[in-house]
Amino acid sequence: MSAAMAEGSDRKSREYADGVARVTATEEHPCPETPRLLELILSRENMQAAFKRVVGNKGSAGIDGMRVDELGAYLTQQWPCIREQLLAGEYCPQAVRKVDIPKPSGGGMRTLGIPTVLDRLIQQAMHQQLMPLFEPHFSEASYGFRPGRSAQQAVQAARRHVAGGYRWVVDLDLEKFFDRVNHDILMSRVGRIVKDKRVLRLIRRYLQAGLLEGGIISPRQEGTPQGGPLSPLLSNILLDELDKELERRGHRFCRYADDCNIYLQTRQSAQRVMDSVSRFLEEQLKLKVNRSKSAVDRPWNRSFLGYSMTFHKAPRLKVAAASVKRHKNKLKEILRRGRGRKLATVIEDLRPVMRGWLNYYRYADVKGVFEDLDQWLRRKLRCILWRQWKRPWTRARKLMQRGLAKVQALRSAYNGRGPWWNAGASHMHLACPTSYFSKAGLVGYMSQFHSFQHVS
Repeated sequence: MSAAMAEGSDRKSREYADGVARVTATEEHPCPETPRLLELILSRENMQAAFKRVVGNKGSAGIDGMRVDELGAYLTQQWPCIREQLLAGEYCPQAVRKVDIPKPSGGGMRTLGIPTVLDRLIQQAMHQQLMPLFEPHFSEASYGFRPGRSAQQAVQAARRHVAGGYRWVVDLDLEKFFDRVNHDILMSRVGRIVKDKRVLRLIRRYLQAGLLEGGIISPRQEGTPQGGPLSPLLSNILLDELDKELERRGHRFCRYADDCNIYLQTRQSAQRVMDSVSRFLEEQLKLKVNRSKSAVDRPWNRSFLGYSMTFHKAPRLKVAAASVKRHKNKLKEILRRGRGRKLATVIEDLRPVMRGWLNYYRYADVKGVFEDLDQWLRRKLRCILWRQWKRPWTRARKLMQRGLAKVQALRSAYNGRGPWWNAGASHMHLACPTSYFSKAGLVGYMSQFHSFQHVS
């Protein structure tokens, strides 16, 4: 990779060095005021950082079939030519590969556009230089895809708004946002900061790169499909227009990507804001508000980024019911695979899923959901054991080995009930108490939750 980056003629190297010097010397008005941004994007240090990021993220191949582990060897041979094409404005990105995945909310499918690994590299290099230019201009109420910001911060800010007396929420849902981004409107916003026409041309080409589905490449006139490193930044650039409008009106709001909640004091004012902001989005940004999923409601009746809150004057955060349901479904997939395996192996597979989920919801104040999950999961594991024991005489023997009297063990083993009923019955609780699963390696939700609280 580094050898390929170093190649090039002396004349081009001098031109590049002069360009970088001119850019870095302008401290008050860096890249935006100079046409040399592309040289910074293609600089050796920036490209190497982008290469490490793309390789570290792994990901699947694009339409050319090239894997991430093949990128280095390809660049060693081809990078000088690719770089010349980029500098000359002649580089054309390849089409993206269409992949449909279920939405986390369970409401249909989300379309991803997977670029080739080469295009992911170039987009990542662009992102690394563009982000510092736009980041200072973004709103304090915007939390998505920004360094040092998170969904949990957005949720905590939402709680502060509600605690401050803003107990009505305008919950906006943008219909197929990433599929409906207007290229001309987006490029006009990008052009306010970026003055290098070659970079603007390259961004537009990425926006217009075709979508491969079923062997057919379809041209794209709108949208910025999710899947490339540049799309999150471009979405923030466009929706910053919404943020500035809400700030101009003096509203309290939180936005994470295309999830936006606006907090108001009365239902009437919230309804007016819903109508006026919807018009703004549709007329000024050419985006469509999903009326069926958007609502004016109390914050505790809605979920925001997987969290909800209580109705108290000082509201407490809690895990939204839909988030618990999705998590249980994910655990069930692992548990189904565990019916023929050792309990310790099943628990080992559960552990990273449990910990990742808890890490996200560690700011929840209402702990009952974690206790319920502990009870539910232990019952599911007892259900697996009951199934594995299969025959009644095996079940009786296992129950006696775990301390039950012979009469009770036989009566329980031959009761004719199903696995789920038996998993919740007293004989399985006696035979497989909480300590039994702890010895097998299960660290419960409540225990992990307290450990997260201690660390934070």
